[in-house]
Amino acid sequence: MGISSTSLQNNRADFPLRWTRLAATAAIALGLSYGVAAAQPVTFQGATFVNKGLVGVARVPSDAVDQFGETLGGFGSSMAMDLATWHRKFDGSYAGTLYMLPDRGWNTQGTVDFRGRMHRFHVTLTPFTGASTTAQDQLKLDYRSSTLFLQAGGVPTTGLDPTGVRPGMFGTPDLPIADNGHVPVDDEGLVHVGDGTVWVSEEYGPYIYHYAKDGQLLHVIRPPDAFIPMRHDANGNLVENFSANSPPIGVTLNTGNPVSGRQNNQGFEGLAMSPDRNTLFVLLQSALIQDLDATSSATIKLTRHNTRLLAYDLRHEQPKLVGEYVVQLPLYQDQTTTKPTLLTAAQSELHALNDHQFLVLARDSTGGFAVANPGSVYRSIDLIDISKATNIAGTDADKVGGQVAPKGVLNPAITPAAYQPFLNINDNAQLNRFGLHNGAPADGNDLYEKWESIAIVPTLDPKTPHDYFLFVGSDNDFITQNGFMAGQPYKDASGFNVDTLVLVYRVTLPTYVPPRQFDLSLARILDDLDHDLEKILDRH
Repeated sequence: MGISSTSLQNNRADFPLRWTRLAATAAIALGLSYGVAAAQPVTFQGATFVNKGLVGVARVPSDAVDQFGETLGGFGSSMAMDLATWHRKFDGSYAGTLYMLPDRGWNTQGTVDFRGRMHRFHVTLTPFTGASTTAQDQLKLDYRSSTLFLQAGGVPTTGLDPTGVRPGMFGTPDLPIADNGHVPVDDEGLVHVGDGTVWVSEEYGPYIYHYAKDGQLLHVIRPPDAFIPMRHDANGNLVENFSANSPPIGVTLNTGNPVSGRQNNQGFEGLAMSPDRNTLFVLLQSALIQDLDATSSATIKLTRHNTRLLAYDLRHEQPKLVGEYVVQLPLYQDQTTTKPTLLTAAQSELHALNDHQFLVLARDSTGGFAVANPGSVYRSIDLIDISKATNIAGTDADKVGGQVAPKGVLNPAITPAAYQPFLNINDNAQLNRFGLHNGAPADGNDLYEKWESIAIVPTLDPKTPHDYFLFVGSDNDFITQNGFMAGQPYKDASGFNVDTLVLVYRVTLPTYVPPRQFDLSLARILDDLDHDLEKILDRH
């Protein structure tokens, strides 16, 4: 049944404490233990979801490079498995093709002309269920190639901050434009459809782009006007202004936040597709600027938890908005004060379980390796359900400045999505088994701040048909002391080298419906042949 905004907000305050209620004794009594780890069950909407523990880790060095000779970083912003290639091998290991998405490039000291792209990896997983290991190679990521995303005319995109607007043409909407004349994107969400195409959501627009297998642009989805960043021009007129206040290296400016639309750097982080591949879902990282208290950066952090999820029907010549729902993000205690102060754990990824339930990756910020505080308070894979939530699509909430939560207080007439914490990434009992940890000491085994991607693959175990492997990836922000991008070498000013990590959990997902596949067991054979052939060529 639906829950009120008041009760949901009250429940958010004790989220970190609720992990302690997942008692190991209850798990053992239910016979749910896996390996040496005590399973952690959660009941949500009448079904029991189970975290059976961490079974694998992958680590990619911070100075790895892609086929263009540029730093292979940031690719944990999103990921998608080509499920047609996923299979179990004779030795009990698993293999398949994984696509991973970098965002706008190295930008800790200013944005650069990074061309948007998607990376392809051949992955091999050998699950580990023992007590502990120092190895972090149960999951192997073998980089194979990259595909550049190309706008009209075959022009690559850029990571530079938008400085203008290109009027809509040839069926595309108004698009942000950078000083170099290219369309800026800050890619954050990825869906591998299964027909050779991919959908990508990003933060600058925030827009959703549909690309062909070769990276050529096919379609663009512009969200309702309420999402489009608007600022006052020199004459006081309210106009589209896509800047994220992220100037290039060496440039100083301050555009501030928009007065309507997405906040700076809080665009479309989560993207998912229904199992029948007919509906595309996209989730804003946190609230629109008009759905919070924008008085100051402090008030924004305290009031940005009413975000919005959009649903588009793809069975039309142009994708049609058919659903829009409020998702109330979890809250956590601000660690810089002893005074009760709840901050929002913004979301970084969305993955569909079926046509109304999703996994959401929500996390705090400024906690982890290479940042001010070595420990994170909230970093979690959570469950949401929109079946009882109020559909506000097509209402006044979609107009410029349209609100659902003035000053961050949800309109009581609106029922938000149901929300439940599920898998605690910060669980040191699991991390320590692989030599990892959350919190001090601040070393390379302390999880980095940003965890932003999810993929699900079957265990192919007939004894547990609802068991899956859940991949969770980090975005290392291209932080390295041996980097190369946009024709220039670089060293991040932090002085750190931050490797990319991918964690793999075994989980029970009773309501998960696997996506419809367009093909083809042959893809699995070709995937292995391609991998083996390239290994032979590498040796010679």
